[in-house]
Amino acid sequence: MRTRFRPDRQLTVRMALTVFLLGLVYVAFVAVLVALLKSWVAIVVIAGGLLALQYFCSDRIALAAMHARVVDPQQQPRLHGIIDRLCAAADMPKPRVAVANSDLPNAFATGRNTERAVVCVTTGIMRRLDTGELEGVLAHELSHIAHRDVAVMTIASFLGVVAGMVTRFMFYSQLFGGRRRSGGDQTYLLVMLVMLVSAVVYALSFLLIRALSRYRELAADRAGATLTGRPSALASALTKVTGEMARIPTRDLRAAQAFNAFFFTPAAGPRPSLSTLLSTHPSLQQRLDRLAEISTELGEAAPSA
Repeated sequence: MRTRFRPDRQLTVRMALTVFLLGLVYVAFVAVLVALLKSWVAIVVIAGGLLALQYFCSDRIALAAMHARVVDPQQQPRLHGIIDRLCAAADMPKPRVAVANSDLPNAFATGRNTERAVVCVTTGIMRRLDTGELEGVLAHELSHIAHRDVAVMTIASFLGVVAGMVTRFMFYSQLFGGRRRSGGDQTYLLVMLVMLVSAVVYALSFLLIRALSRYRELAADRAGATLTGRPSALASALTKVTGEMARIPTRDLRAAQAFNAFFFTPAAGPRPSLSTLLSTHPSLQQRLDRLAEISTELGEAAPSA
């Protein structure tokens, strides 16, 4: 899809490399499971079915999980008006627009291609941001669609999901007496090997996906700020939303953390992450510093006091 969003070759290379590495890990993962469990048909059918479900139904799953609904221009004229202007400026097809009735101030894009793409915002972020700030956030989300990194993240996250499911299944099967029913130490050792392989695969995919996620957020910040010509508005939105996160109840933040890799800003409390390796997003300061550099490049006038 050709748009006026600036192509990001570094993002493209990183996405291709991440998918390639995850593909190698995935092939090795399936091969080990086949060798250990001696049932390649069941493994391939189950893994292929889950991948197809995640890929083809990712938009519906995400909207259902966030209790979001697709809205038309009559229901949300302000929101549609902003997206209409941005899509015209970017020369890209307009995605579907959805709203989640949540006080969590956030937004995300999902969908495997431009025809299935959805930009979703929460009522919390619409209430807190002015039009310029919301425009910056939506330009950021539209760039994810234009760069196709939404689809790549959906596919990339699949391996970690499967590996995590296998690990938990094996753990609970042993926890509730699996060893007694298994008929001996040999089967018990087999289960432990499957758990170990699954845990290693999950850890590798976890780190690879987060490294890609951090870079794609910086790329979306740059692309969105360049499109609107107002990096300061996006910086203001980032500062405001991050500050408001501290006021959201912890239980609500925990419920939304599964979407962190797709959110505009992570659903996290006031304490910073212990390690950047585990974070889905760059730090707020890093994002603000990059936006300040872009503002200088564009020659944006300083906002009036």
